[in-house]
Amino acid sequence: MLPQWIIEKKRDGKELSSEEISSFIERFTSGEIPEYQMSALAMAIYFRGMTPRETAALTKAMLYSGDVVDTSSIKLPKIDKHSTGGIGDKVSLILAPLVAACGLAVPMLSGRGLGITGGTLDKLESIPGYRTDLSEAEFINVIADCGCSITGQTGSLAPADKKLYALRDVTATVPSIPLIVASIMSKKLAEGIDSLVLDVKFGSGAFMKTQEEARKLALAMIDVGHEMGKSVSALLTDMNQPLGRTAGNSLEVIESVETLQGKGPSDLVEITMELAVAMLLLGKVESDSMRARARLDTAISSGAALKVFERMVELQGGSVEALRNYRKLPAAQIQHSVIAGHSGFVTKVDAEGIGRACIVLGAGRLKTDDKVDFAVGVSELCKIGDRVDKGSKLLTIHANDRSRLEEAQKLIGESVIIEENKKAPGSLIVERLGDQ
Repeated sequence: MLPQWIIEKKRDGKELSSEEISSFIERFTSGEIPEYQMSALAMAIYFRGMTPRETAALTKAMLYSGDVVDTSSIKLPKIDKHSTGGIGDKVSLILAPLVAACGLAVPMLSGRGLGITGGTLDKLESIPGYRTDLSEAEFINVIADCGCSITGQTGSLAPADKKLYALRDVTATVPSIPLIVASIMSKKLAEGIDSLVLDVKFGSGAFMKTQEEARKLALAMIDVGHEMGKSVSALLTDMNQPLGRTAGNSLEVIESVETLQGKGPSDLVEITMELAVAMLLLGKVESDSMRARARLDTAISSGAALKVFERMVELQGGSVEALRNYRKLPAAQIQHSVIAGHSGFVTKVDAEGIGRACIVLGAGRLKTDDKVDFAVGVSELCKIGDRVDKGSKLLTIHANDRSRLEEAQKLIGESVIIEENKKAPGSLIVERLGDQ
């Protein structure tokens, strides 16, 4: 069938067959179908949507446009977590070794930050020597040794997604649930996993701004996972304020290590533990949530989870010494305290504003080839509901440039609100969906 006939069919709201979708994606990946026709199909999908069957077919076509990691040599249940991204979201650094310490294998292919959301690879690369460019064989060997590996996606995995995403970014078709689902799920399924847990965030610091949008995305990913024979569980979580008390790459590594030592902030611990419980249940290493939580608590208190993290870092070329002596991690030249102008209660810590401040400082990138400053960011973040006195510290800004510091201060000043009456923070985990 000619490409324009497939575009026309979707434009008119008709359902595409699996053969039409797979043929179109295969020919686009090879270069036979030009970018302008792929862009036209993406726009038709944006306006007309896709059925769950179509979305699964698109995911499968993108998945098999390249290689799939062969994890057959790993006999443990293989499970991963995907987060839709947020400010201060360092969960993967804690979750992967924690779950691995409890008897699951976690093959995790992660990405870099773009826009205001931080990237797992950028955080890990702030550890001197840590490699995120493992070959498939190295990836499998690290998992076989310590139970988990976090590395970057190779060019041979889901190449159709890479080509299509570049087009979506410049043709205003990024916010399409079928295209988002196919992009996320094709890359995750390429890891060779048995099951998947999703952290779908909503709020000012998330891509999805409302709970309803997040629910639609989560249900669509669950449907595709089921179509592909995978167990999928999802949490909908609030991202209206940053997660934890740090944002910025090396600062988040420190907070991750402290969480693995049992000293993490309550909100970060809550989300990490809930996701970990879901993973242990899907992986069938525990049969109920209470037993799963007890096993996870033991992995933290015994030091087993931290040992797995240190071993993974060591195997991937990173400095374990830097995890034990934070002075060996990148550190900013300037630490500036932001002080409360009056007494009261913190009623707002806008995640988007804090994220923008971190970008201004250099903690993220506006373009994919921007260089990241691993040392900068914010720490000791106040939280909604905190009581503060005039002159007390709200947070610390870590900067390497005075002009950037001043710009970040303005953004932070607009992001943190103190009022006379206390406002309780909303529930962090608002809904659970999918397999339990």
